Amino acid sequence: MFSIHLLMTRRWRFVAIFFLAFVFGLMAAWPTPLSAQDQSSGSASSGNQSSGDQQNSTPPPADAGGPQSVSPYAIPKKKEEPPPPPPEKPPKVAGMPDYSIQVNVPLVNVDVSVVAKNGQFIPGLHEDNFRVFEDGSQQKITNFNVSEAPITAVLLVEFASTNYAFMVDALNASYSFASMLKKDDWVAVVSYDMKPHILVDFTQDKRAVYGALNELRMPGFSETNLFDALYDTLDRIETIPGRKYIILVSTGVDTFSKLNLDQILKKVKASHDITIYPISIGWMMREYFESHGMAAPHGMGIPVSQIDYLQADNEMQTFARLTGGRFYQPRFQAELPEDFQSILGDIRHQYTLAYHPTNQKLDGTYRKLKVEVVAPDGGPLKIRDQHGKDVKYQVIAREGYTAKHTVD
Repeated sequence: MFSIHLLMTRRWRFVAIFFLAFVFGLMAAWPTPLSAQDQSSGSASSGNQSSGDQQNSTPPPADAGGPQSVSPYAIPKKKEEPPPPPPEKPPKVAGMPDYSIQVNVPLVNVDVSVVAKNGQFIPGLHEDNFRVFEDGSQQKITNFNVSEAPITAVLLVEFASTNYAFMVDALNASYSFASMLKKDDWVAVVSYDMKPHILVDFTQDKRAVYGALNELRMPGFSETNLFDALYDTLDRIETIPGRKYIILVSTGVDTFSKLNLDQILKKVKASHDITIYPISIGWMMREYFESHGMAAPHGMGIPVSQIDYLQADNEMQTFARLTGGRFYQPRFQAELPEDFQSILGDIRHQYTLAYHPTNQKLDGTYRKLKVEVVAPDGGPLKIRDQHGKDVKYQVIAREGYTAKHTVD
């Protein structure tokens, strides 16, 4: 029994081994089935090949790691539009030369402030209330508007080792101006002694302006080279588009500049779209020393007489007059807010006139301007306040401009 059972066990083992070998042989010979995605891809590919497409799609091996379907796809081509027809040329006129002439007609912009005696801006004027004269010849106004816009200004401050009272006045005036700035105003701060120092470039951040003024604590030199500093400032901002302003906080005394008065006046006259508002400092100290028969000290080793201070006032008044600004000489610190309110009132509210000059020569000459305010009928304009009283007013505009030159 034992031998028969062992024999049967060996026989079934042999049959099982033979059966398994047969099955594995069939599996090795059978083709690997495609996935559903490969089947669709293959059918699409075969369809394209049957239609005569030259592109073949052979699926990469699974080891490649990319998509198993590489069926070709067509990229739609943009429809090529025909080029536009060339512009029609004007008919040829017999005897006319084959070239064109381009004429650039200059346009002169004049900013005008009309203010009452107390510095208040006078609104409500119209185009027919203004007359513009260039070198005595009346011009036709082509553009006119009234605007209130952000300002672009440079605060140019004299800060030198001259006199403690002068430095205090300069700082008080600078802080008063900074406190009245609006968020859209662009302001740069420059101090000067022997040379100008840019404390902060143009910014709309009032905190940066205060931070620049906080640096003015230890002056380096006693020289006050106003002409050089003003020339440098004009040179830097004259290429900025639009109207610019220079708030000049200074005694006006120039001690050691390389430039002379004639050179700086020539630069001021040649500047475009720049208005200077000088704020004279040190009036109280000057009056004190003058009452005692002496001149206010202006630094060690720099003799400055009372006549020099008066000349400095006249020079700053000239800077203002030539550019359409106004000169201020506050006596007390309490006057500073009112003065700066007047300045900002002039800057933010103004009449802008534009005209094409009748003298269209680009010869680089200086043209004198005169702006008058008249009634619509051409007579003198009368302005009355709310009480019916006549108001004395002042027309503030630049005295002239320098025409462009052909080489510009």
